[in-house]
Amino acid sequence: MRAVLSLTLCLAFALSGAGQKQSARWVERIDSRSEFDQLSRTYYRGRFYALPHLMFVIDRRDRGRVYYVNSNRFQFHRDFVNAAYLSLDRGRAFDENYFKTDRRFLLGTLAFQTSADKFTFEFWEGDRLTKELLEECFTSIKRTFYAPIFFKPNSLAQEETAKELNTVPALTTSELARDQQYQPLNLGAGIGQLRVIDRVTEETVIDRNQIVIFKETPVHLTPLSGIITTEMASPLSHVNLLAKAWGIPVATIKNADKLFLGLEGKYVRLEVEERGYKLEPADPREVAARNREWIKRADTITPPADLVFNRLTDLKYQRARDARRFGAKSANLGEIINARLAGIVVPDGFTVPFYFYQQFMRLNDLEEKISTAVEEDRFVHDPKYRKERLAEIRQWIEQGRHDEEFRRAVLEKVHRRFAGKGLFARSSTNAEDLANFSGAGLYTTVPNVRGGDHLMEAIKKVWASVWNYEAYEARESFGMNHLGVYPAVLVQEGIDAESAGVAITADPFDPMNRGAVYINAKRGLGIKVVEGRRVAEQVIYNPRSNAIRVLTRSDEDTKLVFDERGGVKEVKIEERRAVLTDAMIRRLARAAIALKRVFAGRDQDTEWLYARGLLHIVQSRPFIEQTVSSRR
Repeated sequence: MRAVLSLTLCLAFALSGAGQKQSARWVERIDSRSEFDQLSRTYYRGRFYALPHLMFVIDRRDRGRVYYVNSNRFQFHRDFVNAAYLSLDRGRAFDENYFKTDRRFLLGTLAFQTSADKFTFEFWEGDRLTKELLEECFTSIKRTFYAPIFFKPNSLAQEETAKELNTVPALTTSELARDQQYQPLNLGAGIGQLRVIDRVTEETVIDRNQIVIFKETPVHLTPLSGIITTEMASPLSHVNLLAKAWGIPVATIKNADKLFLGLEGKYVRLEVEERGYKLEPADPREVAARNREWIKRADTITPPADLVFNRLTDLKYQRARDARRFGAKSANLGEIINARLAGIVVPDGFTVPFYFYQQFMRLNDLEEKISTAVEEDRFVHDPKYRKERLAEIRQWIEQGRHDEEFRRAVLEKVHRRFAGKGLFARSSTNAEDLANFSGAGLYTTVPNVRGGDHLMEAIKKVWASVWNYEAYEARESFGMNHLGVYPAVLVQEGIDAESAGVAITADPFDPMNRGAVYINAKRGLGIKVVEGRRVAEQVIYNPRSNAIRVLTRSDEDTKLVFDERGGVKEVKIEERRAVLTDAMIRRLARAAIALKRVFAGRDQDTEWLYARGLLHIVQSRPFIEQTVSSRR
């Protein structure tokens, strides 16, 4: 039960660095902000903003007497209760105060939500709070606290309890998020030329030397020196995952485009910290030193590729070690199938290995043509020209012709196994899902492909995506040999998802919250989750306490579904309805933890979907979170 207590809100809050205040151990009333400040401590939770707060204890046996605890002197509720001789219970006996209806104490936290300028009271997310206990707590605090208060539910169950009461005003995490001014997504510092971009288009070219303020979160991105978004973003969007792998500072700063317009075009230093940020002109000496270190990396890394193996291979016959033939995305799915995990389904499919891409390039005389193009001096030094030439290279591939024997083999397999079904043609290169290079979102997936001709065109489109501008720039920054990159194509049965998203076996907001599972989700196909354009439903699940903490609700009013003619379409949906139930969250978390064991205990970034009561896993890659150095 100590593990349970370690996850309570009160246990999560560490002592502030200001030292202990020499005021009373507790008070029964708080009549001003200064009195609140006397007892409160400020702890930054790694979730968006500083949070002045104090613990409270309500003794139900003493007519609801309230103890506002000096939270600089006592770290945990139990410490205060024992020190005040209210009870000497410890361990399991004390823990009953979080679970039993007839508990003696109500144990919670009173906080000042700086983003909303309001006070809230809250309980540990695993507290089995009833509506009677909630109303009792609200009544006791309301008569002893000077300012209006709101209940902040920290779990799905607590949200439902709050909905049953119209006498207790509530303020959800999602509502608080709308008022947030700052959200750190990747800590660290970077130097670069500041740029403001309204919207990334096909024509947008971003230099690696830039720190960019994005007014609209981009779907794809090339390496750069720092990212600022003006609207809250999902920490598991492809852009943020790539930024973590690149080791650059990332933050959301509301109205940053207006606040820092005067610095556009100048060299700045961006520091992203838990408690706040700095964005200021860079010291010229720092810029000069950084520029001396800014040396273009030569291609030094050539990922392994087996170019001899030439059989279309079902997923069930693949293992992780076969990544050199099929890419890690495909091979990892084969590993999951062979692990035979209960309650997990991998959609049926087969893979076109690297061999056939090389044969296609030779059949269409493209190997030397592409090699010559990417070695041009202008291609190397002019980002805009490079982007144009890469588009031409993709066009060469998409206009190429397939070998007839290969075409017959693919279509025969499809007609035999997947007649009448929509298929996904997915990239699985030897340059993604690696232990130290994610490649998330760099290559192309073609959804819900229907018909043999469309599938063969989709295969070429996936092959061509090796030369996506974003993929090229990411590999260049990493130091990878572009001509040594080979794409396999995973042809997989499409599942028209009811909900979909991402789960990782880590807390992206708080690295110290070990063992946690972070999940985000939206209704419909998962494409809109990983794009990160709108806020997903986000929850943290703590396996030791079996507790769920809701961070945000999905703000989507549409979802993507299969179009019966092929591809996908957008349809309207009911807003403000939970995407996942408690049972679904726990099921997802168990699956994520099981997948981590399959891959030797390495934290996993897993893409999942629900359909017709089944949990499908469509990708599992290493979760890469590179620490950002203090200087770049």
